[in-house]
Amino acid sequence: MRLRALLENDALGLRLLGGEEELDRSVRGVMTTDLKDPSRYLSGGELVLTGLAWMREPADAEPFVRTLAAAGVAALAAGEAELGDIPEDLVQACSRHRLPLFAVHESVAFATITEHVVRQVSGERAGDLAAVVDRHRRLMTSGPAGGGPEVVLDLLGSDLDLRAWVLSPTGRQIAGAGEPLDPVLAATLAGEHLAATRTGRRGPHRLSAGGTPYSLFPIRNTGRGAAPASRDVRETVLSDWLLAVEADASDWPAARLDLLQGVTQLIAVERDRRDAARTVRRRLAQEVLELVQTGAAPAEIAARLRVAAPVLLPGLGTAPHWQVVVARVEWEQEAGQSPVDSGPIAQALLEEILVDPATTGPDSADRIAVAHSGDEAIALVPLAAAPLPDSEDDLPAVSLGLHADALLTAVRAPLSAGLGDDGRLTLGVSAAVHSAEGLRGALEEARHARRVAAARPGRVCAAGHHELASHVLLLPFVPDDVRRAFTARLLDPLRDYDRRHRAELIPTLEAFLDCDGSWTRCATRLHLHVNTLRYRVGRIEQLTGRDLSRLEDKLDFFLALRMS
Repeated sequence: MRLRALLENDALGLRLLGGEEELDRSVRGVMTTDLKDPSRYLSGGELVLTGLAWMREPADAEPFVRTLAAAGVAALAAGEAELGDIPEDLVQACSRHRLPLFAVHESVAFATITEHVVRQVSGERAGDLAAVVDRHRRLMTSGPAGGGPEVVLDLLGSDLDLRAWVLSPTGRQIAGAGEPLDPVLAATLAGEHLAATRTGRRGPHRLSAGGTPYSLFPIRNTGRGAAPASRDVRETVLSDWLLAVEADASDWPAARLDLLQGVTQLIAVERDRRDAARTVRRRLAQEVLELVQTGAAPAEIAARLRVAAPVLLPGLGTAPHWQVVVARVEWEQEAGQSPVDSGPIAQALLEEILVDPATTGPDSADRIAVAHSGDEAIALVPLAAAPLPDSEDDLPAVSLGLHADALLTAVRAPLSAGLGDDGRLTLGVSAAVHSAEGLRGALEEARHARRVAAARPGRVCAAGHHELASHVLLLPFVPDDVRRAFTARLLDPLRDYDRRHRAELIPTLEAFLDCDGSWTRCATRLHLHVNTLRYRVGRIEQLTGRDLSRLEDKLDFFLALRMS
């Protein structure tokens, strides 16, 4: 469509401020942004919508407009809701760069303009696709009652015979039409998408799984909840949604690719709504966290929890128990590389991890409150009280809550792909507490459990409160060089022997300790004759100079295996 056509529609509330001689430019798409540098999301020909939140001083206008002009955008439309009249500095900058500038009346939502442009552009390019976007307009203008992203995905299926799903970065299905995607396949697709994004490849990413082709389109979060302007992909890779389409997009015409890009923009609007609703829960969590960390009186914390409970557990008749989960995302820094602000990344990621993987829908995290403090994300998770027992023989009461290992079972593979070779995610989970007095201890418990997880190998690790009552409590405080020397002294002779003779001494040692030194149980587990097991244990003792009948030596081996 031409820019001139935008002025002919009074419902769009557009007023031309400059660039009349450029009104015959073609518009290929639309993008909403408040980033100071949105260039990474631009491909040329877009109508860029902005609320001007990026503009802090007059000097900000020139670099912003220069970036848009260099990217080849069709025009800029600035909203009047934030600053009133459009600043003269922006008008002058657009004039210098020959970039048409529109003012958007404060009564007109950007979503209305987005829907109009996407509908018109797709209608001109592909008549068979126009019905999809046209009907989706009703979805976007009617809010949650319109049915959410499932409606547009259903239209893709009925009008274009395309099966599609919206997935989170962990592979959880947020939306889909018809049969849900297999969770293992969804995790695989998410992992492939994250790995491709980390290498800098532009979407859509194409792959084959089980002989079926899939194309993966990124859904960029460019609304108010977007990450600060940055070219570092690590700031967004672990939070962006994706659209998985069961088709090979490599031979698609430009019109169909443009339509799918438009669909991702419309779904991004739905995500922005979800993020806006999540802001309230984040604020509640931040207020409670600040009270806990500053040592506020339990009565004050309890009062704040009473305010939070109806928001996090609507309709709950009794006060819940609470658990605390702490997460940290850490990146290796190369010389000269700008540091990554990991706190918001860990916050968004923890909000996703704490959702039951079997739960679908964009609002399934409405009972999770996550704050962040520095590079650390902290979740306050309410646990609803269980029904009262019917008899004294029934178990009383409270939900067992979250378990560290279970949290990562479904998400470890895709997140490892997103973290790549330079990132780590570690989690710590506290025990459940039933009062405000216990929250400070629960926070420290979760933090210490996270440090235990950080002492383990692997890109994605977690530890729970139950591990803090054992020898593992001490491991995070042992210096790295001491741990390496200790494990090398005990285990390297066995590893070398296994490498030369394929004797499986390390697996034998692990099984022997796991069976508490029982010859019979260990031999049964390893499917060995007891005499063969005795020979292997004797070889272990000979190579290491240790005696596995002594408790001290058993403990040393056990610790060495845990630290290796």
